[in-house]
Amino acid sequence: MSQPNLHDNKTLQILRAAEKGGYGVLAAVAYNMEHILGFVQAAEGKRSPLIIQFFPWAIKFSNGLLVHAAAQAAKTASAPIAVHLDHCQDADLVKEAAELPFDSIMIDMSHRPKAENLSRTAELVRYCRQRGIATEAEPGRIEGGEDGLSNTLDLTPLLTTAEETAAFVSAGIDILAPAFGNVHGEYGPRGVVLDWNRLARIHDVTFAGGVMLALHGVNRFPVNLTRRLVASGISKINVNRDILDDYYRHLQANVGKFPFTQLLEEGVEVVSRSMAHHMDIVLSSGKA
Repeated sequence: MSQPNLHDNKTLQILRAAEKGGYGVLAAVAYNMEHILGFVQAAEGKRSPLIIQFFPWAIKFSNGLLVHAAAQAAKTASAPIAVHLDHCQDADLVKEAAELPFDSIMIDMSHRPKAENLSRTAELVRYCRQRGIATEAEPGRIEGGEDGLSNTLDLTPLLTTAEETAAFVSAGIDILAPAFGNVHGEYGPRGVVLDWNRLARIHDVTFAGGVMLALHGVNRFPVNLTRRLVASGISKINVNRDILDDYYRHLQANVGKFPFTQLLEEGVEVVSRSMAHHMDIVLSSGKA
């Protein structure tokens, strides 16, 4: 049997085209079938590439069925769509996920000490590459927390350095998620304070090494800030609540008021509209 070729990896194909074209690609977290259907509907309607993401919860909750559903939807879609596992912090689960139809996996050992983050990541990168799966990693530690994270809220944030970036590039990762003042979840009263010089130094290293950048923590970012980040070399834009808040409001306002099937169908439409709007923001519309 021939060795899997990362040149044909869907996530990397999508992100390389985005890097070359100067636009971002949304990597949106899905929790159920309505989200998957709405995401794909928007990608097809906007002629936009897309990455459907899952947290490790989805594997355990559905025994992988949600992942298979997304992979099938991606396979039959008329726009390029990849399936990604976000923030996988357990080595055994990375290996379990590698048996599912993921195009890419984030090996997140950022809750570990720096040296251990690098060594554990490098080991799992080799495992994934042998199976044709692209990898993302997080040198440093992005502040805050969300559904995909565990054991990080009480840990000190660690900003990514150029030296750490070079070490992770050498470890064979394909996508790097830098910590440069970005925050998982809400930013709080201080607001968004990003270290642009640090990001530029990190991008110099990743670009030279053929590694692409992922942005975590864009909650409620204004359009001009998101586009400035894309122009700074970020290709993968992780999104969650910004896409799904309208969907949650739809459920809260309408559950029990009309047939459940109608609630679901309209929920798909709400998700699709929100996703389409954000595809315009990151400039991926019309790029498929």
